[in-house]
Amino acid sequence: TNKSKQPEELLKGILRANLGLYVYKDGTIRFDAVNAPLTHFTPSQIGVSPERLRELGYERDIFGQPLVSPHQICELRIQDIVVQRRMAEHLFNVSKFIDKYLKINGFDEYYKLQSVEDVVGIMVAVLSPHTYGAVACRVIGITDANVLYAHPLLHAAKRRDCDGDEDSVMLLLDVFINFSREYLPDRIGGAMDSPLLLTVKVYPEEVDEQAHNVDTAWIYPLEFYEAASRKEPASRLIGVIPIIKNYLNYPECYFGFAYTVPTEDLSTKPQSSVYKRLKTMLEKVEAQLRLAEKLAAVDEKRVAERVMASHILPDIMGNMRAFFSQSFRCKKCGVRVRRPPLNGKCYICGGDVVQTLYRGAIEKYVELASGLLERYIEDPYIREGALTAIENIYSVFRPRGDNLQGTRQATLKRFF
Repeated sequence: TNKSKQPEELLKGILRANLGLYVYKDGTIRFDAVNAPLTHFTPSQIGVSPERLRELGYERDIFGQPLVSPHQICELRIQDIVVQRRMAEHLFNVSKFIDKYLKINGFDEYYKLQSVEDVVGIMVAVLSPHTYGAVACRVIGITDANVLYAHPLLHAAKRRDCDGDEDSVMLLLDVFINFSREYLPDRIGGAMDSPLLLTVKVYPEEVDEQAHNVDTAWIYPLEFYEAASRKEPASRLIGVIPIIKNYLNYPECYFGFAYTVPTEDLSTKPQSSVYKRLKTMLEKVEAQLRLAEKLAAVDEKRVAERVMASHILPDIMGNMRAFFSQSFRCKKCGVRVRRPPLNGKCYICGGDVVQTLYRGAIEKYVELASGLLERYIEDPYIREGALTAIENIYSVFRPRGDNLQGTRQATLKRFF
């Protein structure tokens, strides 16, 4: 779908297929993982020996003692990450692909990794969806938890806040060799999700302000708990608990953070997010509401109304709007037109002209919205909006299972 119809070198596809790797639209190979914050670790928690960590620059623990034991606590550097084992295996295979490609083209192999554990120390690029600025970082450990452990400032640098979102990890040399603007789709938004820019150094003062509110205290003072019992706003405690914001533009914004909750294992269950295991949006919302019903501090009806107002209803209305203003494309040559020819054929190659949006995309949340209306939604404004949206859909598409004659969606051919 790129403008010049530029194909990729066939050799790359053969090498990837041999290793079971898949390519993204921009020529890179990616692995997605759920974000998780981490500021401290021990060598035993990330499966790396103290000797190897010293080679990576971790010479002392947080108390200034030489790093010699696998149980000493170290502070994670801003642009270091700990990856899950499946990602380490993936990066190992990508390194094999890069080395084979370099060798075939007359260059020396670069990575020469012998095992999955050798992934520790390599450089990667991390990228969030809907952005085009990747961040360079280094792998320093491997964990069995299915998450991407990184410093809060690194997550903020890639525009994430660790609320269950997934980000992509790419081997840095794969980005340098295989990424090309020529592969990007020639349409609005086609350049998103691609490493057009690469941040080499993260400056804490330049990342999202939300990360600046991370506290760096060893212990919370009594004043904090008393204020919490009075339900005072957090803004009144500025200066009582140290946060990253206090150290911006000083060396302390890079290191010297403290923590209040120690942990013995970074891979304790659950090792995988429930949101990732559940496949459909219906299952995810039902699980969220079942949990809300069990929590005394949560009003499940309020949760359902917020989900409806902020997610489901805007999606239904947006999909309807997109359906009626959609463009059409040729199945053969891919050209897009605002209005289809009356004969249903492409004016360039004669191929069939089809829709770009179909009924399924419009109706995907109708069942979910109907269930929420029946069981939870009481707010009259939200109910009216949802009922109107559902009625609009049924006025265009008959409900599935309705066998009345003539209810099939009409095509242009029926008029000729």
